[in-house]
Amino acid sequence: MDALVAPLRPPRVRAGWFVACTSSALRAAPLAARLWGEPLVLWRSRNGVSAAHDRCPHRNVALTGGTVVSGELRCPYHGWRFDGSGACTHVPGLDGAPGKAQRATTFAARESQGFVWVWGEPETEPTGEPFRFRLADDPAYLTVRRTVSARASLHMVAENALDVPHTAFVHGGLFRTDRVARKPIRCVVTRDSRAVECEYLGESRPEGLIGRLLSPSGGTVVHFDRFHLPSVVEVEYRIGDENHILVNAALTPLDDYETALHAVVSVRTRVPWWLVYPFALPLALRIFRQDATLLQEQTDRMRTFGGPRYSSTAIDLLGPHILKLLQRAAGGRVPDEAPVRSHDVTLLV
Repeated sequence: MDALVAPLRPPRVRAGWFVACTSSALRAAPLAARLWGEPLVLWRSRNGVSAAHDRCPHRNVALTGGTVVSGELRCPYHGWRFDGSGACTHVPGLDGAPGKAQRATTFAARESQGFVWVWGEPETEPTGEPFRFRLADDPAYLTVRRTVSARASLHMVAENALDVPHTAFVHGGLFRTDRVARKPIRCVVTRDSRAVECEYLGESRPEGLIGRLLSPSGGTVVHFDRFHLPSVVEVEYRIGDENHILVNAALTPLDDYETALHAVVSVRTRVPWWLVYPFALPLALRIFRQDATLLQEQTDRMRTFGGPRYSSTAIDLLGPHILKLLQRAAGGRVPDEAPVRSHDVTLLV
């Protein structure tokens, strides 16, 4: 593949739902959040959950320093109050009703499956609803949630999460290994206007410690990696008939080069999960720390050399597709219908 040059500032997709916080984090007091470098304030209003720029339109004070009174957000400076739509409902000392110019800038917000989501464009009616995490509500699965962050762009984090070739080196012995003879597998990459998927055919159980914990007896692997606009990655493994793991992560761009990962992991295993969990969780967190270290180094190098420059081969299966989807979405070029494109790649694992 030809070298791909990307701008120093990653593509900013606004028209989409992003996780702002977990439901449990948003209590009675206003809560601070960030999206694309902009401070947000979240609160529980009469509408359910509400979000706005963390800036009072009166004198620019942070609304997160205020309080919630009967579902309305009260500024700590002069006591102005705002309802869930952003309308100013009360100005202490003012004889008369506030005008329309006194409203706060709001974002559409929803609460779903234990998360508070915000629509990335302020003062805009969303198109569609937040992503639904498949299996997260299925009682046959144990679902674990964790939030971590990485000093890297949304694109970099998404590519890393779905990148098979690096696992034998960065996570050697934990997930895959480079110490055994590699075997060819067939990779079918399919992309439409809003998502890209790779199906791996002919893959054996990963030889690392995680694979042996999930399926001690081995087995044939059914493996999919997926990216959904604007920010959800999905890794799915079936090993044998009884072992199934689905890892979702909603990626929130706190800034151009800082991304939060809100992971939702649903697992069903032949081995009782209470036996596996005490070992699997520390290993999974160790894998993430290894990735986070490399992502931080990527970010530092790109800044040193004036921006990212990627030289890819055919086995960089999803990263270039993810970048193209993000660039099109950032430019508002996401068609409702688009032809599905598919191609095959041989990968040695």
